[in-house]
Amino acid sequence: MSNHPRPRVRVKLIRKPFLSHPLNLFIGITCSILPFSFWLLQPAQAQVTEYCRISSTAVKNKENLRLLTLKGDKDANRRYQQLIQKHAKEVQQCRNRTWPQVQAVWLRLYACDLRPGAIDQIMDRVINDGYNQVYLEAFYDGRVLLPAANNPTVWPSVIRNPGAEKADLLATAIKKGKQRGLKVYTWLYTTNFGYSYALRRDRESAIARNGKGQTSLYVVNDGNQVFIDPYNEQAKRDYYRMVQEILRRRPDGVLFDYIRYPRQAGSDSIATKVTDLWLFTKATQEALFRRAQNNKGLELIRRFLGKGYITAGDISEVDQLYPQESEPLWQGRTPPTQEKSLLSANERQPLLQTELWLLTVAHAMQGIIDFVTLASLPAKQLGIPSGAVFFPEGNQVVGQGYDSRLQPWDQFPSSLQWHPMSYANCGNVNCIVEQVQRVISSAKPGTQIIPALAGKWGEPVSNRPSLEDQMQALQQFAPKLKGVSHFAYSWQYPDHDSDRKFCR
Repeated sequence: MSNHPRPRVRVKLIRKPFLSHPLNLFIGITCSILPFSFWLLQPAQAQVTEYCRISSTAVKNKENLRLLTLKGDKDANRRYQQLIQKHAKEVQQCRNRTWPQVQAVWLRLYACDLRPGAIDQIMDRVINDGYNQVYLEAFYDGRVLLPAANNPTVWPSVIRNPGAEKADLLATAIKKGKQRGLKVYTWLYTTNFGYSYALRRDRESAIARNGKGQTSLYVVNDGNQVFIDPYNEQAKRDYYRMVQEILRRRPDGVLFDYIRYPRQAGSDSIATKVTDLWLFTKATQEALFRRAQNNKGLELIRRFLGKGYITAGDISEVDQLYPQESEPLWQGRTPPTQEKSLLSANERQPLLQTELWLLTVAHAMQGIIDFVTLASLPAKQLGIPSGAVFFPEGNQVVGQGYDSRLQPWDQFPSSLQWHPMSYANCGNVNCIVEQVQRVISSAKPGTQIIPALAGKWGEPVSNRPSLEDQMQALQQFAPKLKGVSHFAYSWQYPDHDSDRKFCR
């Protein structure tokens, strides 16, 4: 960290109408549509078919050469390498003239993938299916895909096999992907640091808490999601260091997932009161108090945070404590134009309480924006693209409350790629199209949007249409939409994924 000083973030707030999105309080941090069949490759001898897939005959030939290479056949290896280069060129040429120009797949690696030829087989399958990008999971569930012998982060390595302490599966996968013409992005959990982080006694203050004294371990069912306080300096340093280490492997890009607070269940899925917010840690509260612009503002923020509301009596007491000040002030607050003397404490209470609620929601959301802005800085310094992965509905106002994830994706920097997880499930493509349309409508011109789709090729799964149907429905948004990604490799090859997980 000493060589990469953390930038100081200046935040201002501006006053907006009550019903507006709370983050509008903030300023600061800164091809026509043709059927797929039209694009079938010419000339006839090419080995790429519809959707830019490699032909089945060429796939079998390549796989046979890979197996012979594993047995030490040098001539087969030479021919295998030639075929790798040929297929890389053909798929990219096809993608250049076929919508979508970017077609990516999400991939998790396992310790079993250290076996000779395993990564080659995976990356061959990726390019065979017409993909030109792969999103490789490098930090998830509190583990990082770095060699155990060269892991300066606070998280344990994914690979813990005895004798494999120096194995760098991440570097190998990036190299093998690039050999096949794939752009390899790393994909990282962000404010979800994982259970291993919670086991560290020296990091207890970095873990987010709500007003009920709960951490995310108490509100997320799988028991492995540990969300941190995005204002905590230690958490920022830990994450920044990890991102730097990942980027030493020189991926083509980096994607940040879980840029939000925990998703809660039932009635708790809507945040309607202060105790629902993840504001009850020292760093978050100190940052909130710094938003006060006079003593009256600070005192009312403290009382509101402590009780969840303020009374007319609170307002009168604060007026008496600081008679030299007029209205309570905090960032973004523009007091009413009426003379204060004309309004009683009872008359001022509803507006002040509403404004304090909006302030605390906006403060929680701003922490998320600040964190992803900082997390993407090492990539920006290296000229490596970054992207934000989010739920299109994660920022919604619901009645008098807000989606408990408080994911302010519409305020994410447009310098980031936007990867909306368009996983709506209504039995047809309509709800998926609506999600993507909402993101496109919110994005500033020039924002690169690459929706993530859940599904399988050639068949519906879990009440979702096939990937072909989903993509054909989204093609109407070309050329604004130049890419899509598919979640996930494990859905396309469930048997292979299981075999790899258990070293079968």
